[in-house]
Amino acid sequence: MPYTDPLEPLLQREEALRHQIARRLVAEAGVAPPSLSAEHLAAADAAIAAWAEQGEEEQDQRAFRAMGPLQRLLAEHLEIVERIVDERDRRLG
Repeated sequence: MPYTDPLEPLLQREEALRHQIARRLVAEAGVAPPSLSAEHLAAADAAIAAWAEQGEEEQDQRAFRAMGPLQRLLAEHLEIVERIVDERDRRLG
């Protein structure tokens, strides 16, 4: 059986979520381009960074409100990134 790095599927999922977030932002803007541009991915990166910087308190408050599709994607992305960081830390430890 060939060796598979447990980190690889997490990295692939993180990238897929990044693209989903970009597509969601484009859809919410009412634009339907044939493919994502560097600008769309940069907007996704900005949304991801803003979500991560909000802090736990503000994100906890969201538990009492319904989350939209974009917020669910951002929350899932953050969860995957945390798993990636944990896996990398475990490797260094």
